[in-house]
Amino acid sequence: MRRADGWRPGRTPRQRRAFVVGGALLGVALAMLLAAWRSTGFLSDLLLNLGSSVVLAAISYVIFDPLFEEARKARVQEHLSFDQRAFVTRLHRSFRRVRILDTWTILLENRHREATLEAVTAALRGGAEVQLLLLDPDCTAAQQRSEELERQRVNVPQQVRANLRHLAAFQAELDAKDRRRLQVRVYDASPSIQLYQWDGRGLISFFPVGKLSFNVAQLEVDMDSPWGGFVHARFEELWEHEQATLSLEQYWSIKVTLRYHDSDVAEVQAQYVALDGDHYIDCGAWRPSPPLTARVRLPARTPRSAPRVFALAELPDGERTPVAREFDQKYGRADGDRTILRLVPQRAPGPRAPAAADPPPR
Repeated sequence: MRRADGWRPGRTPRQRRAFVVGGALLGVALAMLLAAWRSTGFLSDLLLNLGSSVVLAAISYVIFDPLFEEARKARVQEHLSFDQRAFVTRLHRSFRRVRILDTWTILLENRHREATLEAVTAALRGGAEVQLLLLDPDCTAAQQRSEELERQRVNVPQQVRANLRHLAAFQAELDAKDRRRLQVRVYDASPSIQLYQWDGRGLISFFPVGKLSFNVAQLEVDMDSPWGGFVHARFEELWEHEQATLSLEQYWSIKVTLRYHDSDVAEVQAQYVALDGDHYIDCGAWRPSPPLTARVRLPARTPRSAPRVFALAELPDGERTPVAREFDQKYGRADGDRTILRLVPQRAPGPRAPAAADPPPR
């Protein structure tokens, strides 16, 4: 039976080692007892005593080592704050799983970003699966967290967007194999727990009011302990919730199918933003014009997110500046001018009125 994260319960490396060592000791003991049976005199007595002692040592090892392992798992080590350098060092050595659950991570700020991305690359090449779950910068919880950190002068949506820009650029540089193992999602929920996991260990903390979570006590736990299981369940709940999360790919761009009358003529990936209930796309080098329309599937948690047909409307001068600012905040400043169009929902054609009946003969 597999756990949701793909690990087999009861088959940890330490437990496998206990059975291997115990089996090896039993093999040595059996060889000694067999040699004692075939020999005589002092040598026979010596091998018999040694073989019996090794049998007891093997049984004791197999029985007590799992108990010591459970005691180790239950031990919680407290750190006064989050140590970025220590975590990056552990990240380098990870080969199974790396998980980060946070609003945004200081590991991607200027002074830590290069070392962090090098460590993530090493973990990916070592076979680790890396999953990051950050707060959606456009959700209400991000604004609320900014208000809680008002004295710290922290703009949470701005911090998250910067993280996502760096991750999108980093992901684009990876080869296909490593890119599949790096998964980034944003969640729309109230942040409650911070998790930094490397393989079977993790640092967890809670979000204090008015303080950065990096500057409060961090609990280092075994991920197979009750503490670790609780945080693991919270991470899985958010990660698997289709209505609460978006992948980085979904957050970064949407697929736009250009149509001419009822025929599809082109398909492109377009950057987009949402503002006051409307959606806008950056057409970049292509400049569609009427009578072209677009079929677009908006993000899953958007009301009526099924593929719909939109008209492409140019922006009036008064609307262009705030929309362009939204694009700059999400994607960074563009090298040139953006070609921004608003998606205007098209009404589905209603049923045709029945033809008028011929007038009765007079």
